[in-house]
Amino acid sequence: MPLPQQIPVRYAEEDAGYVSVRPVVNQTFRLNELTDMVVSVVGKDPERVQQIFRTGAVIYNGYHYWWDPVSADLAEVQGLIQAFPDDDASRVFDPAGVTTILWESGGGTQRHTAEIVREEASGKKLFGKTSPWLVLTAFVANAAPRYEKYSYSRRADQFRLTLPLDQAQALLQAMLEAAPNALRHRWSTLRPPSALTFVCPR
Repeated sequence: MPLPQQIPVRYAEEDAGYVSVRPVVNQTFRLNELTDMVVSVVGKDPERVQQIFRTGAVIYNGYHYWWDPVSADLAEVQGLIQAFPDDDASRVFDPAGVTTILWESGGGTQRHTAEIVREEASGKKLFGKTSPWLVLTAFVANAAPRYEKYSYSRRADQFRLTLPLDQAQALLQAMLEAAPNALRHRWSTLRPPSALTFVCPR
């Protein structure tokens, strides 16, 4: 039996640890739309995609989606996901293509990740000559982030750079000095980063 091209899906906001009283929304997904959402969660793994199709449920971006189980053999699933991008370690890092930087500090159970978004970090102080984003891109111009992976949830390649403490401290100080007051206040809890991950949409 061919796979259905239209799949009725129900979804509601996920309330971790509680019974949700939020309204349930009904929506019809095309097969490629459902595949895209599932791949965004589990990656380009045909066996896991097949399992979620059959389970009929997934949590994505804070919402719980569920549908009547869809049976698909592995060859059918592989055909559905083959068009999705693969990791490509040959890609060259381009600072101009970065839209978000994941600022990772601490380690182990104390690890924390903050997102630095280009649009927000490009703001300048009144009469300022530079911005936090320009500080970051100038810093990485002298570094060599290594290719990490393609992120299906972000639809982007990710490049990672680890930093020694002295460079991390200097970078944070320079960013805070360049930041407008509101942004500097928001970043007041940032700590020197142990690593930076650069998100480059493909």
